Amino acid sequence: MTRLNWGMIGGGDGSQIGPAHRLAAGLDGLYTFAAGALDHNPEAGRAFGQRLGLAADRAYGDWREMLEGERNRPDRVDLVTVATPNSTHYEITKAFLAAGFHVLCEKPLTVTEDEAADLVNTAHAAGKICAVNYGYTGYALVRHMRAMVARGDIGKVRLVVAEFAHGHHANAADANNPRVRWRYDPAQAGVSAQFADCGIHALHMASFVTGQEVAKLSADFASCLPERVLEDDAMVNFRMDGGAVGRLWTSSVAIGRQHGLTIQVFGETGGLRWAQEQPNQLHYMPLGQRLQIIERGEGNLSPEADRASRVTVGHAEGMPLAFGNIYRDLAEGIMAAREGRKADAAIDLYPRVEDGLRSIAAIHAAVASAGQAGAWVDARPKMFR
Repeated sequence: MTRLNWGMIGGGDGSQIGPAHRLAAGLDGLYTFAAGALDHNPEAGRAFGQRLGLAADRAYGDWREMLEGERNRPDRVDLVTVATPNSTHYEITKAFLAAGFHVLCEKPLTVTEDEAADLVNTAHAAGKICAVNYGYTGYALVRHMRAMVARGDIGKVRLVVAEFAHGHHANAADANNPRVRWRYDPAQAGVSAQFADCGIHALHMASFVTGQEVAKLSADFASCLPERVLEDDAMVNFRMDGGAVGRLWTSSVAIGRQHGLTIQVFGETGGLRWAQEQPNQLHYMPLGQRLQIIERGEGNLSPEADRASRVTVGHAEGMPLAFGNIYRDLAEGIMAAREGRKADAAIDLYPRVEDGLRSIAAIHAAVASAGQAGAWVDARPKMFR
């Protein structure tokens, strides 16, 4: 496959997520890191970009400079990753889509549902990919879990239980840390903090694995640190359009939890459990039989799992490799469109812009529900009702 040119906005020196994206994009030799606007401080961004190997004229001071610099280059970037604060996602993503670039945007896609719906329309009008980085769906056994559900291994899905709870924002003395503070600031994060930051990973994974979308939900939000305007803990009950019942807990004040992303799916004839902190094992309990532990990398798994598994069985496989599967999916999608062919179904699993829209609608539905003492509300985007 021809190497694609890749650019990044945000993810600068000290960024939590930037290194994972750079490792992931470089994993398969499918991309050349060609351009970037990596910091809100223009000079810091230019300097850091050059330290990473960008040419001086493609280490940009801000995203607008990058858009103008790349727009008419014959070797312009093919894919742009947006890894900036939530409130900036819409403007940057829309501008690059409208200029004919493919975009991978960090979650949440936007702050408002109208913005997300506009990005759906913009991507379709431009004929370009707009993906959202629900990167944990790149894990091999998450993809195998999805394949097992789709082929009926556990029968009709009855119940989904998802969690994403950690304790890294539990220390009140750390409230003014810039890496923490912005997440609870409505001006930068939007209407929700913990649910929009982590909970929607779990909610999206519930849909990704089951093939069902969230139809309605009931939410309870709490700010366990009372000075926080936005929530740091949430419990969300939801119902899916295929009949499954869902339960979701997300928290940033759960001391003792490190990452905490887990998903359990219970069907008529079996159950499945996967945890991101032990990603090499998928627990499978067929009805009336003994528990089975499926190992990543073992034989006779699904094509989706085989294609997503990068190292031999028994060795640890982590988050940057899962992100790498998203980048490989995107490269396949870009090249398939360029060559006028259908993408390989086993590596055509990147989260779409429509998934991002559904998440934004769910965030606003959860905020509305929490404000009404947990009333059940429609979680579907208006566009899809």
